[in-house]
Amino acid sequence: QVQLVESGGGLVQTGGSLRLSCVVSGGTFSMYGMGWFRQAPGKDRELVAAIRRNAYFTYYADFVKGRFTISRDNAKNTVYLQMNSLKPEDTAVYYCAAKDSFVLITTVSEYDYWGQGTQVTVSS
Repeated sequence: QVQLVESGGGLVQTGGSLRLSCVVSGGTFSMYGMGWFRQAPGKDRELVAAIRRNAYFTYYADFVKGRFTISRDNAKNTVYLQMNSLKPEDTAVYYCAAKDSFVLITTVSEYDYWGQGTQVTVSS
């Protein structure tokens, strides 16, 4: 059974930074394309960033380009999301997701496995 566990969320002031981590167990992490999503109250879940299994290709939503960085460490079965220059509108529950795929996956419905989420709150 594949399990994803996020950590690193919290409360931060505008302009601050956080680093989210997602540890994957029960599967072959190096075979998974990974994504970070977020969902704010009353809004749909949206893609923040994605990374291909070999880490050579990444994707970022326009609203985080230049501020967030997705990376992965296949030796640690972990994907990271470094978030800098945080804004109040970044406040949401952040989820990581996985899919056994070679190609970059950018849609919610295509991911097979999800974590429980970690809350990020940015105060103004």
